[in-house]
Amino acid sequence: MAAAASRARADYDYLIKLLLIGDSGVGKSCLLLRFSDDSFTTSFITTIGIDFKIRTIELDGKRIKLQIWDTAGQERFRTITTAYYRGAMGILLVYDVTDEASFNNIRNWIRNIEQHASDTVNKILIGNKADMDESKRMVSTARGQALADEFGIKFFETSAKTNMNVENVFFTIARDIKQRLSETAEPRPPDSGLRIPQRVDPRKPVAKPKSSCCNT
Repeated sequence: MAAAASRARADYDYLIKLLLIGDSGVGKSCLLLRFSDDSFTTSFITTIGIDFKIRTIELDGKRIKLQIWDTAGQERFRTITTAYYRGAMGILLVYDVTDEASFNNIRNWIRNIEQHASDTVNKILIGNKADMDESKRMVSTARGQALADEFGIKFFETSAKTNMNVENVFFTIARDIKQRLSETAEPRPPDSGLRIPQRVDPRKPVAKPKSSCCNT
């Protein structure tokens, strides 16, 4: 068991927890499904609470294990999802380019991040469903870029349906986080989701606690 756990840890150099947030129906689950399984479905199933996927990628010769959490966008689940902000190392804010309200609500989501997440968390803004006909578009690319510039974060337009920029988004935020972690010398940050036991050598005697009395 201990050997298996050790091998599991050796499978990656960095463990990064990402969080997808945004209004219900903007395509968070579709983006995650496209990135993790390279698949797409037109069936809309609302995420209940929290779901997650894992995918390991390679960046600059390092293996990066991404633990990606997909949150529910409905108001009644906000109290559940706020607990997941604290352990997030990167947050992807998603809106629907055909839904003006979802774009306007990005400011509310950013306020939630400022309230609940770490000050050092990496953020990226995503305008999803960019494959839709221009007649249905409500939010221009320029407006999305302007909002990202206002908050000093990177911006991409994506399409889970056509796989436009999906890989680029996840690789970009993973690379930014890896760079931040390497600069702070934290190649293996604490994992707030998956618990991996430490390896214990059964042949090595367990050290006894030292006595509190002075030696004579």
